[in-house]
Amino acid sequence: MGGDTITPPPSISEEDSSSLQQELSNSASQAPTFFRDDMSMKFEHGTMIENDGMGFGEVNEVGNGFSSAAFDFEASRRRRHNAYREVLQSYDELQIRSENLKEAKSKILSYTPGAWMEKVGGMQLTDYDVPKTTSLILIGPKGSGKSSLVNRISKLFEEDKFASERAQVSYSSVGDGTYFLQEYMIPKSSTSFCLYDTRSLSDDSSNNDEILKHWMTKGVRHGDPVIRNSDSPSLRTSMKCKDRWNRFLSSEIRMVNFVIFVVNGISVLKSMDSNDDSETNYSQTLAKAFSCPYVSFKDDNPVVVVTHGDLLSLSDRARIRVHLGELLGIPPAKQIFDIAESCDPVTELTITDMLCFCLEHADKNLPHKSWITKKVPTVPLSAYILLLITLGIVIISAYVHHAHIPHVKGAKPHAKLHKASAKLDINWHKIRHLWLE
Repeated sequence: MGGDTITPPPSISEEDSSSLQQELSNSASQAPTFFRDDMSMKFEHGTMIENDGMGFGEVNEVGNGFSSAAFDFEASRRRRHNAYREVLQSYDELQIRSENLKEAKSKILSYTPGAWMEKVGGMQLTDYDVPKTTSLILIGPKGSGKSSLVNRISKLFEEDKFASERAQVSYSSVGDGTYFLQEYMIPKSSTSFCLYDTRSLSDDSSNNDEILKHWMTKGVRHGDPVIRNSDSPSLRTSMKCKDRWNRFLSSEIRMVNFVIFVVNGISVLKSMDSNDDSETNYSQTLAKAFSCPYVSFKDDNPVVVVTHGDLLSLSDRARIRVHLGELLGIPPAKQIFDIAESCDPVTELTITDMLCFCLEHADKNLPHKSWITKKVPTVPLSAYILLLITLGIVIISAYVHHAHIPHVKGAKPHAKLHKASAKLDINWHKIRHLWLE
Protein backbone atom coordinates (compact mmCIF):
# COMPACT_ATOMS: atom_id res chain seq x y z
CA MET A 1 0.00 0.00 0.00
CA GLY A 2 2.80 2.39 -0.84
CA GLY A 3 3.57 4.86 -3.60
CA ASP A 4 2.18 8.28 -4.40
CA THR A 5 -1.30 8.94 -3.17
CA ILE A 6 -3.89 9.32 -5.90
CA THR A 7 -7.33 10.30 -4.69
CA PRO A 8 -10.04 8.38 -6.56
CA PRO A 9 -12.17 10.57 -8.81
CA PRO A 10 -15.53 11.51 -7.33
CA SER A 11 -17.46 10.21 -10.32
CA ILE A 12 -17.03 8.05 -13.39
CA SER A 13 -15.02 10.03 -15.89
CA GLU A 14 -15.32 9.78 -19.65
CA GLU A 15 -11.95 8.02 -19.71
CA ASP A 16 -13.09 5.38 -17.21
CA SER A 17 -16.37 4.95 -19.03
CA SER A 18 -14.51 4.53 -22.30
CA SER A 19 -12.18 1.96 -20.72
CA LEU A 20 -15.16 0.07 -19.42
CA GLN A 21 -16.81 0.00 -22.82
CA GLN A 22 -13.54 -1.18 -24.37
CA GLU A 23 -13.31 -3.99 -21.82
CA LEU A 24 -16.86 -5.09 -22.57
CA SER A 25 -16.23 -4.87 -26.31
CA ASN A 26 -13.17 -7.09 -25.99
CA SER A 27 -15.24 -9.61 -24.08
CA ALA A 28 -17.99 -9.52 -26.66
CA SER A 29 -15.55 -9.91 -29.57
CA GLN A 30 -14.71 -13.37 -28.29
CA ALA A 31 -18.29 -14.50 -28.76
CA PRO A 32 -19.72 -15.91 -32.01
CA THR A 33 -20.81 -13.26 -34.51
CA PHE A 34 -24.41 -14.32 -33.91
CA PHE A 35 -24.25 -12.67 -30.45
CA ARG A 36 -22.28 -9.51 -31.18
CA ASP A 37 -25.09 -6.99 -31.16
CA ASP A 38 -26.67 -4.63 -28.66
CA MET A 39 -28.54 -5.43 -25.47
CA SER A 40 -31.96 -5.61 -27.14
CA MET A 41 -31.76 -9.39 -27.50
CA LYS A 42 -34.68 -11.26 -25.88
CA PHE A 43 -35.43 -14.85 -24.94
CA GLU A 44 -38.94 -16.27 -25.31
CA HIS A 45 -40.19 -19.88 -25.12
CA GLY A 46 -36.89 -21.54 -26.03
CA THR A 47 -36.18 -19.15 -28.91
CA MET A 48 -33.97 -16.14 -29.25
CA ILE A 49 -35.28 -12.96 -30.88
CA GLU A 50 -32.46 -10.80 -32.17
CA ASN A 51 -33.33 -7.15 -32.83
CA ASP A 52 -32.08 -6.08 -36.23
CA GLY A 53 -32.05 -2.43 -35.21
CA MET A 54 -35.16 -1.48 -37.18
CA GLY A 55 -37.89 -2.94 -35.00
CA PHE A 56 -37.92 -6.39 -36.57
CA GLY A 57 -36.56 -9.50 -34.96
CA GLU A 58 -35.08 -12.59 -36.46
CA VAL A 59 -36.14 -15.75 -34.63
CA ASN A 60 -33.51 -18.46 -34.12
CA GLU A 61 -34.26 -21.82 -32.54
CA VAL A 62 -32.19 -22.77 -29.51
CA GLY A 63 -30.79 -26.22 -30.03
CA ASN A 64 -28.09 -28.29 -28.46
CA GLY A 65 -24.36 -27.76 -28.80
CA PHE A 66 -23.20 -24.41 -30.13
CA SER A 67 -26.36 -22.38 -29.48
CA SER A 68 -26.56 -23.47 -25.85
CA ALA A 69 -22.91 -22.55 -25.26
CA ALA A 70 -23.49 -19.20 -26.94
CA PHE A 71 -26.42 -18.52 -24.63
CA ASP A 72 -24.21 -19.23 -21.62
CA PHE A 73 -21.51 -16.92 -22.94
CA GLU A 74 -23.97 -14.10 -23.51
CA ALA A 75 -25.52 -14.51 -20.06
CA SER A 76 -22.05 -14.38 -18.51
CA ARG A 77 -21.15 -11.28 -20.51
CA ARG A 78 -24.28 -9.46 -19.43
CA ARG A 79 -23.79 -10.45 -15.81
CA ARG A 80 -20.24 -9.10 -15.93
CA HIS A 81 -21.48 -5.91 -17.59
CA ASN A 82 -24.05 -5.36 -14.81
CA ALA A 83 -21.41 -6.05 -12.16
CA TYR A 84 -19.09 -3.42 -13.66
CA ARG A 85 -21.89 -0.89 -13.67
CA GLU A 86 -22.81 -1.66 -10.06
CA VAL A 87 -19.21 -1.41 -8.84
CA LEU A 88 -18.59 1.90 -10.63
CA GLN A 89 -21.84 3.25 -9.26
CA SER A 90 -20.74 2.30 -5.72
CA TYR A 91 -17.84 4.79 -5.96
CA ASP A 92 -20.32 7.58 -6.69
CA GLU A 93 -22.51 6.47 -3.78
CA LEU A 94 -19.52 6.50 -1.43
CA GLN A 95 -18.74 10.06 -2.50
CA ILE A 96 -22.26 11.14 -1.57
CA ARG A 97 -22.34 9.20 1.72
CA SER A 98 -18.91 10.46 2.80
CA GLU A 99 -20.65 13.52 4.28
CA ASN A 100 -21.93 11.17 7.01
CA LEU A 101 -18.47 9.84 7.91
CA LYS A 102 -18.67 11.14 11.48
CA GLU A 103 -21.88 9.19 12.15
CA ALA A 104 -20.39 6.05 10.60
CA LYS A 105 -17.33 6.28 12.88
CA SER A 106 -19.55 6.83 15.92
CA LYS A 107 -21.44 3.63 15.12
CA ILE A 108 -18.20 1.63 15.13
CA LEU A 109 -16.96 3.27 18.35
CA SER A 110 -20.25 2.50 20.13
CA TYR A 111 -20.11 -1.20 19.26
CA THR A 112 -20.02 -3.83 22.01
CA PRO A 113 -19.86 -7.61 21.43
CA GLY A 114 -23.31 -9.04 20.79
CA ALA A 115 -24.97 -5.61 20.50
CA TRP A 116 -25.77 -6.08 16.81
CA MET A 117 -27.08 -9.63 17.14
CA GLU A 118 -30.34 -10.42 15.35
CA LYS A 119 -32.92 -12.02 17.65
CA VAL A 120 -34.11 -14.78 15.34
CA GLY A 121 -35.53 -18.21 16.06
CA GLY A 122 -36.70 -17.12 19.50
CA MET A 123 -33.08 -16.81 20.69
CA GLN A 124 -31.97 -14.12 23.12
CA LEU A 125 -28.51 -12.68 23.81
CA THR A 126 -28.29 -14.78 26.99
CA ASP A 127 -28.53 -17.92 24.82
CA TYR A 128 -25.15 -17.19 23.17
CA ASP A 129 -21.52 -17.30 24.27
CA VAL A 130 -20.70 -13.60 23.86
CA PRO A 131 -16.95 -12.86 23.94
CA LYS A 132 -15.47 -10.00 25.92
CA THR A 133 -13.74 -8.89 22.71
CA THR A 134 -14.81 -9.60 19.13
CA SER A 135 -11.79 -10.86 17.18
CA LEU A 136 -11.29 -10.18 13.46
CA ILE A 137 -8.37 -11.94 11.78
CA LEU A 138 -6.55 -10.63 8.68
CA ILE A 139 -5.45 -13.28 6.17
CA GLY A 140 -3.68 -12.73 2.88
CA PRO A 141 -0.74 -13.55 0.59
CA LYS A 142 2.71 -12.04 0.87
CA GLY A 143 2.75 -8.28 0.25
CA SER A 144 -1.02 -7.92 0.37
CA GLY A 145 -0.80 -5.07 2.89
CA LYS A 146 -2.28 -6.59 6.07
CA SER A 147 -0.05 -4.62 8.43
CA SER A 148 -0.60 -1.40 6.48
CA LEU A 149 -4.35 -1.98 6.69
CA VAL A 150 -4.09 -2.36 10.48
CA ASN A 151 -2.37 1.05 10.62
CA ARG A 152 -5.00 2.63 8.37
CA ILE A 153 -7.84 1.33 10.56
CA SER A 154 -6.10 2.23 13.81
CA LYS A 155 -5.35 5.82 12.79
CA LEU A 156 -8.94 6.34 11.70
CA PHE A 157 -10.25 5.70 15.23
CA GLU A 158 -7.40 7.13 17.33
CA GLU A 159 -7.66 10.64 18.71
CA ASP A 160 -3.90 11.14 18.59
CA LYS A 161 -3.25 11.71 14.89
CA PHE A 162 0.49 12.09 15.52
CA ALA A 163 0.93 8.66 17.10
CA SER A 164 3.37 6.31 15.40
CA GLU A 165 2.15 3.36 13.37
CA ARG A 166 1.28 0.38 15.55
CA ALA A 167 1.96 -2.45 13.07
CA GLN A 168 5.46 -2.80 11.63
CA VAL A 169 5.43 -2.82 7.83
CA SER A 170 8.12 -4.60 5.81
CA TYR A 171 10.13 -2.26 3.61
CA SER A 172 11.25 -4.87 1.07
CA SER A 173 9.99 -8.18 -0.26
CA VAL A 174 12.54 -10.20 1.77
CA GLY A 175 10.87 -12.64 4.17
CA ASP A 176 7.18 -12.93 5.03
CA GLY A 177 6.91 -9.84 7.22
CA THR A 178 4.82 -10.83 10.25
CA TYR A 179 5.99 -14.14 11.79
CA PHE A 180 4.17 -13.81 15.13
CA LEU A 181 0.46 -13.20 15.70
CA GLN A 182 -0.15 -9.58 16.66
CA GLU A 183 -3.28 -8.34 18.43
CA TYR A 184 -4.45 -4.73 18.04
CA MET A 185 -7.37 -3.29 20.00
CA ILE A 186 -9.39 -0.77 17.99
CA PRO A 187 -9.07 1.84 19.37
CA LYS A 188 -6.28 1.28 21.91
CA SER A 189 -8.41 2.25 24.89
CA SER A 190 -11.28 -0.08 23.97
CA THR A 191 -11.84 -3.82 24.39
CA SER A 192 -14.86 -4.11 22.09
CA PHE A 193 -13.05 -5.58 19.09
CA CYS A 194 -9.54 -6.29 17.92
CA LEU A 195 -7.63 -7.09 14.73
CA TYR A 196 -5.16 -9.97 14.42
CA ASP A 197 -2.29 -9.49 12.00
CA THR A 198 -0.91 -12.80 10.73
CA ARG A 199 1.89 -14.33 8.72
CA SER A 200 1.42 -14.37 4.95
CA LEU A 201 -0.18 -17.32 3.22
CA SER A 202 2.13 -19.93 1.74
CA ASP A 203 2.26 -21.03 -1.89
CA ASP A 204 1.57 -24.54 -0.55
CA SER A 205 -2.19 -24.90 0.01
CA SER A 206 -1.72 -27.80 2.43
CA ASN A 207 0.32 -25.55 4.75
CA ASN A 208 -2.38 -22.90 4.55
CA ASP A 209 -5.18 -25.35 5.33
CA GLU A 210 -3.37 -26.65 8.40
CA ILE A 211 -2.67 -23.18 9.83
CA LEU A 212 -6.14 -21.83 9.03
CA LYS A 213 -7.75 -24.85 10.68
CA HIS A 214 -5.68 -24.29 13.81
CA TRP A 215 -6.54 -20.60 14.04
CA MET A 216 -10.24 -21.10 13.42
CA THR A 217 -10.75 -24.11 15.71
CA LYS A 218 -8.17 -23.58 18.50
CA GLY A 219 -8.15 -19.78 18.55
CA VAL A 220 -5.40 -17.17 18.28
CA ARG A 221 -3.11 -15.67 20.90
CA HIS A 222 -0.99 -12.55 20.82
CA GLY A 223 2.68 -13.32 20.30
CA ASP A 224 2.31 -16.92 19.14
CA PRO A 225 4.78 -17.87 16.37
CA VAL A 226 3.38 -19.09 13.04
CA ILE A 227 5.55 -22.04 11.99
CA ARG A 228 4.93 -24.04 8.82
CA ASN A 229 5.94 -27.60 8.07
CA SER A 230 7.88 -26.33 5.06
CA ASP A 231 9.97 -23.84 7.07
CA SER A 232 13.70 -24.42 6.92
CA PRO A 233 15.61 -25.45 10.09
CA SER A 234 17.41 -22.10 10.12
CA LEU A 235 14.10 -20.21 10.06
CA ARG A 236 12.68 -22.36 12.86
CA THR A 237 15.79 -21.69 14.97
CA SER A 238 15.55 -17.97 14.29
CA MET A 239 11.88 -17.86 15.33
CA LYS A 240 12.57 -19.79 18.52
CA CYS A 241 15.31 -17.31 19.43
CA LYS A 242 12.96 -14.39 18.87
CA ASP A 243 10.29 -16.17 20.92
CA ARG A 244 12.52 -16.58 23.99
CA TRP A 245 10.40 -14.26 26.16
CA ASN A 246 7.01 -15.50 25.02
CA ARG A 247 7.16 -18.62 27.20
CA PHE A 248 6.88 -16.44 30.30
CA LEU A 249 3.71 -14.75 29.09
CA SER A 250 0.20 -16.11 29.45
CA SER A 251 -1.85 -13.98 27.07
CA GLU A 252 -5.48 -14.88 26.48
CA ILE A 253 -6.56 -17.20 23.67
CA ARG A 254 -9.36 -15.67 21.60
CA MET A 255 -11.67 -17.49 19.24
CA VAL A 256 -11.91 -15.91 15.77
CA ASN A 257 -15.29 -14.30 15.12
CA PHE A 258 -14.82 -13.23 11.49
CA VAL A 259 -12.22 -13.18 8.70
CA ILE A 260 -10.89 -10.31 6.57
CA PHE A 261 -9.19 -11.51 3.38
CA VAL A 262 -6.60 -8.96 2.17
CA VAL A 263 -5.31 -9.03 -1.43
CA ASN A 264 -2.93 -6.90 -3.48
CA GLY A 265 -4.90 -5.28 -6.32
CA ILE A 266 -1.81 -4.99 -8.54
CA SER A 267 -1.03 -8.71 -8.18
CA VAL A 268 -4.64 -9.58 -9.01
CA LEU A 269 -4.52 -7.39 -12.13
CA LYS A 270 -1.29 -9.08 -13.26
CA SER A 271 -2.85 -12.51 -12.83
CA MET A 272 -5.85 -11.40 -14.90
CA ASP A 273 -3.85 -10.06 -17.84
CA SER A 274 -0.90 -12.46 -17.92
CA ASN A 275 -0.42 -15.96 -19.28
CA ASP A 276 2.65 -16.51 -17.13
CA ASP A 277 2.12 -19.29 -14.57
CA SER A 278 4.01 -17.35 -11.90
CA GLU A 279 1.46 -14.54 -12.21
CA THR A 280 -1.68 -16.68 -12.49
CA ASN A 281 -0.66 -18.67 -9.39
CA TYR A 282 -1.63 -15.65 -7.31
CA SER A 283 -5.32 -16.03 -8.16
CA GLN A 284 -5.14 -19.78 -7.61
CA THR A 285 -3.63 -19.30 -4.13
CA LEU A 286 -6.40 -16.84 -3.29
CA ALA A 287 -9.15 -19.15 -4.48
CA LYS A 288 -7.82 -22.20 -2.60
CA ALA A 289 -7.33 -20.36 0.69
CA PHE A 290 -10.68 -18.59 0.40
CA SER A 291 -12.47 -21.91 -0.21
CA CYS A 292 -11.06 -23.44 2.99
CA PRO A 293 -14.23 -24.38 4.93
CA TYR A 294 -12.78 -23.24 8.26
CA VAL A 295 -12.66 -19.54 7.29
CA SER A 296 -16.43 -19.40 6.68
CA PHE A 297 -19.22 -19.28 9.25
CA LYS A 298 -22.12 -21.35 7.90
CA ASP A 299 -23.09 -19.45 4.72
CA ASP A 300 -21.01 -16.37 5.56
CA ASN A 301 -17.78 -16.09 3.58
CA PRO A 302 -15.01 -13.64 4.58
CA VAL A 303 -14.98 -10.07 3.34
CA VAL A 304 -12.28 -9.17 0.82
CA VAL A 305 -10.20 -5.99 1.01
CA VAL A 306 -8.33 -4.88 -2.12
CA THR A 307 -5.23 -2.77 -1.42
CA HIS A 308 -2.84 -0.68 -3.56
CA GLY A 309 -5.76 0.73 -5.54
CA ASP A 310 -4.24 4.22 -5.34
CA LEU A 311 -1.72 3.07 -7.97
CA LEU A 312 -4.44 2.00 -10.41
CA SER A 313 -7.13 3.68 -12.50
CA LEU A 314 -10.74 3.51 -11.38
CA SER A 315 -11.66 1.25 -14.29
CA ASP A 316 -8.91 -1.23 -13.34
CA ARG A 317 -10.08 -1.20 -9.74
CA ALA A 318 -13.59 -2.03 -10.91
CA ARG A 319 -12.27 -4.82 -13.14
CA ILE A 320 -10.38 -6.33 -10.19
CA ARG A 321 -13.45 -6.38 -7.96
CA VAL A 322 -15.59 -7.99 -10.65
CA HIS A 323 -12.90 -10.60 -11.33
CA LEU A 324 -12.58 -11.42 -7.62
CA GLY A 325 -16.35 -11.65 -7.32
CA GLU A 326 -16.44 -14.29 -10.05
CA LEU A 327 -13.35 -16.09 -8.72
CA LEU A 328 -14.51 -16.28 -5.11
CA GLY A 329 -18.28 -16.35 -5.59
CA ILE A 330 -19.18 -13.20 -3.62
CA PRO A 331 -20.93 -9.95 -4.68
CA PRO A 332 -18.20 -7.50 -5.80
CA ALA A 333 -20.08 -4.32 -4.90
CA LYS A 334 -21.17 -5.45 -1.42
CA GLN A 335 -18.53 -7.83 -0.04
CA ILE A 336 -15.32 -6.63 -1.73
CA PHE A 337 -13.96 -3.34 -0.35
CA ASP A 338 -11.47 -1.16 -2.21
CA ILE A 339 -9.30 0.44 0.51
CA ALA A 340 -6.51 2.54 -0.95
CA GLU A 341 -3.64 4.30 0.82
CA SER A 342 -5.19 7.74 0.29
CA CYS A 343 -6.42 9.67 3.34
CA ASP A 344 -9.74 10.97 2.08
CA PRO A 345 -13.33 10.69 3.36
CA VAL A 346 -14.28 8.13 0.69
CA THR A 347 -11.54 5.71 1.74
CA GLU A 348 -12.28 6.23 5.44
CA LEU A 349 -15.98 5.56 4.86
CA THR A 350 -15.03 2.37 3.01
CA ILE A 351 -13.12 1.26 6.11
CA THR A 352 -16.12 1.86 8.36
CA ASP A 353 -18.43 0.04 5.93
CA MET A 354 -16.08 -2.94 5.91
CA LEU A 355 -15.89 -3.04 9.72
CA CYS A 356 -19.67 -2.74 10.02
CA PHE A 357 -20.06 -5.75 7.73
CA CYS A 358 -17.56 -7.78 9.77
CA LEU A 359 -18.98 -6.92 13.20
CA GLU A 360 -22.58 -7.47 12.13
CA HIS A 361 -21.75 -10.92 10.76
CA ALA A 362 -19.58 -11.74 13.78
CA ASP A 363 -22.57 -11.10 16.06
CA LYS A 364 -24.84 -13.00 13.70
CA ASN A 365 -22.70 -16.14 14.04
CA LEU A 366 -22.06 -16.17 17.78
CA PRO A 367 -21.92 -19.75 19.12
CA HIS A 368 -24.83 -21.06 21.16
CA LYS A 369 -24.35 -21.91 24.82
CA SER A 370 -24.25 -25.60 25.65
CA TRP A 371 -27.62 -26.99 26.77
CA ILE A 372 -25.89 -28.68 29.70
CA THR A 373 -25.04 -25.37 31.36
CA LYS A 374 -28.63 -24.22 31.02
CA LYS A 375 -30.53 -27.36 32.00
CA VAL A 376 -28.55 -29.00 34.84
CA PRO A 377 -29.22 -27.17 38.15
CA THR A 378 -26.45 -26.46 40.60
CA VAL A 379 -26.82 -28.06 44.05
CA PRO A 380 -26.08 -25.71 46.99
CA LEU A 381 -23.46 -26.70 49.56
CA SER A 382 -26.04 -26.66 52.36
CA ALA A 383 -27.87 -29.55 50.71
CA TYR A 384 -24.75 -31.70 50.89
CA ILE A 385 -24.28 -30.82 54.59
CA LEU A 386 -27.88 -31.77 55.43
CA LEU A 387 -27.45 -35.00 53.53
CA LEU A 388 -24.41 -35.92 55.62
CA ILE A 389 -26.23 -35.06 58.87
CA THR A 390 -29.21 -37.16 57.85
CA LEU A 391 -27.01 -40.14 57.03
CA GLY A 392 -25.39 -39.80 60.46
CA ILE A 393 -28.77 -39.78 62.17
CA VAL A 394 -29.88 -42.84 60.23
CA ILE A 395 -26.74 -44.75 61.27
CA ILE A 396 -27.14 -43.78 64.95
CA SER A 397 -30.85 -44.64 64.92
CA ALA A 398 -30.16 -48.06 63.46
CA TYR A 399 -27.51 -48.72 66.13
CA VAL A 400 -29.84 -47.66 68.97
CA HIS A 401 -32.66 -49.76 67.57
CA HIS A 402 -30.39 -52.81 67.29
CA ALA A 403 -29.05 -52.34 70.86
CA HIS A 404 -32.52 -52.27 72.52
CA ILE A 405 -34.20 -55.15 70.73
CA PRO A 406 -32.32 -58.04 72.51
CA HIS A 407 -32.86 -56.67 76.07
CA VAL A 408 -36.49 -55.57 75.96
CA LYS A 409 -38.51 -58.36 74.43
CA GLY A 410 -42.02 -57.43 73.48
CA ALA A 411 -41.49 -53.78 74.51
CA LYS A 412 -42.71 -50.86 72.41
CA PRO A 413 -40.18 -48.96 70.31
CA HIS A 414 -38.09 -46.56 72.30
CA ALA A 415 -39.18 -42.92 72.39
CA LYS A 416 -35.80 -41.79 71.05
CA LEU A 417 -36.30 -43.87 67.95
CA HIS A 418 -39.54 -41.99 67.24
CA LYS A 419 -37.70 -38.65 67.56
CA ALA A 420 -34.88 -39.80 65.27
CA SER A 421 -37.39 -40.89 62.66
CA ALA A 422 -39.20 -37.55 62.92
CA LYS A 423 -35.91 -35.64 62.41
CA LEU A 424 -35.10 -37.82 59.43
CA ASP A 425 -38.43 -36.91 57.81
CA ILE A 426 -37.93 -33.20 58.49
CA ASN A 427 -34.38 -33.18 57.06
CA TRP A 428 -35.43 -35.14 53.99
CA HIS A 429 -38.10 -32.52 53.23
CA LYS A 430 -35.47 -29.77 53.57
CA ILE A 431 -33.11 -31.54 51.16
CA ARG A 432 -35.92 -32.07 48.66
CA HIS A 433 -36.91 -28.39 48.90
CA LEU A 434 -33.32 -27.17 48.31
CA TRP A 435 -32.81 -29.55 45.39
CA LEU A 436 -35.99 -28.32 43.68
CA GLU A 437 -34.86 -24.73 44.10
